[in-house]
Amino acid sequence: MQSRRVVITGMGQISPLGMDLDSFANALGAGVSGIRKIESLPADALPSPYAGEATEFTGHIGDFGDVSKEQTRSIRKNLKVMCREIQMGVAAAQRALQHSGLAVGDYDPEKSGVIFGSDYMMTLPEEFDKATAACLNEGGEFAFEKWAEKGLPEITPLWLLKYLPNMPASHVAIFNDMRGPNNSITLREASAGAALGEAMMTIARGHADVIISGSTGTRVHETRTVHTFLQDPINEGSDEEAGRCLPFDLNRRGMVIGEGAGALVLESLEHAEARGAKILGEVLGQSISTGWNADRTADRPTAIANALAIVCRDAGIKPGDIQHINSHGLGAQQSDWDEAAGLTKFLGDLANKTPVIAMKSYFGNLGAGSGIVEVIGSLLAQQRKTLPGTLGFATRDPKCDLNVGCEPQEISSDGVFVSLNFSPQGQASAIAIRGV
Repeated sequence: MQSRRVVITGMGQISPLGMDLDSFANALGAGVSGIRKIESLPADALPSPYAGEATEFTGHIGDFGDVSKEQTRSIRKNLKVMCREIQMGVAAAQRALQHSGLAVGDYDPEKSGVIFGSDYMMTLPEEFDKATAACLNEGGEFAFEKWAEKGLPEITPLWLLKYLPNMPASHVAIFNDMRGPNNSITLREASAGAALGEAMMTIARGHADVIISGSTGTRVHETRTVHTFLQDPINEGSDEEAGRCLPFDLNRRGMVIGEGAGALVLESLEHAEARGAKILGEVLGQSISTGWNADRTADRPTAIANALAIVCRDAGIKPGDIQHINSHGLGAQQSDWDEAAGLTKFLGDLANKTPVIAMKSYFGNLGAGSGIVEVIGSLLAQQRKTLPGTLGFATRDPKCDLNVGCEPQEISSDGVFVSLNFSPQGQASAIAIRGV
């Protein structure tokens, strides 16, 4: 089957830099950080009181944009079975659709679908408060033998629907009558690129004309934050430096937690042109790769280099054709070393010439939500013909010999950029996109 060209016609994002595209682009252009003191959790009880919170997002129906009356009723009815991650993902998707000018009735439902990436979603502890209390013995200890009879009846029957990672794609499809391909991908930070790549291929092979592709994630959560601080390389401390994410900088101290979601409307070129849509970019190539050592540890440099090589092959471009790389840029020591090694292996002599930006320096690690938000950041930068610098970058780490800069630089609106993200487990995804 002849491959079809896939274009981007709509964007929507929920992030620590706001909810509309202009405020997001303005913050990037002005070098404004979205990382601040945590408001939703007891900051004093955590190893660091800083996070990139999407404070503008409240979950109110107004956050979903200008939705129709019928959609308003449907979304409001279902809010009670959506955790915050799902709500952010749905809101980003609705905003992307509105930005594209597409509404229900403008597309064939059978040829339209949704492909979303996410983290695994964790239940809030209060979901089990009553059930746990019902199982305490006379000494105030939890008695598991009481669980079936006393505990389970106290749990809301639909509680699990609030935390299933396939629900963002399900809700978006139902709200917008999209009955075609529907898929959910959970690969931590690599989820966004994997979802966008799958959406691209679904349209390219003719199985859909329209796909909403997005991702949502969080590290700001009663349970997830605890897990993150126990498992991941966090920038800890109570000083102001604990609130700075400094990818590839010699003085970086670790990642900063965040939350957010992004979504893109993808269409076949023919479908977009037929309806007179404004084209924002073209998805040229996609890839995903996993690196694994013989001792069963992640080989992230190999995964990164392979993913970049494959995305170039898929897109029909060479490393020298890349205008800029929107990197994973976690701001943690080993992660940045691994990424720099993978980028250097792929770029060769171009390693310290190809511009590299790390947008997590502006808002922290949004988990699975990072990748699409970062793609949107690159597209907006191309529209304004200015690539923002990596926030706070000052002293290059000698082991990260890359072209990372803190100052904005002029770029063309029609260049090819690559978005890269990877997981601690060695899964890397890359997307090649050409601006217009």
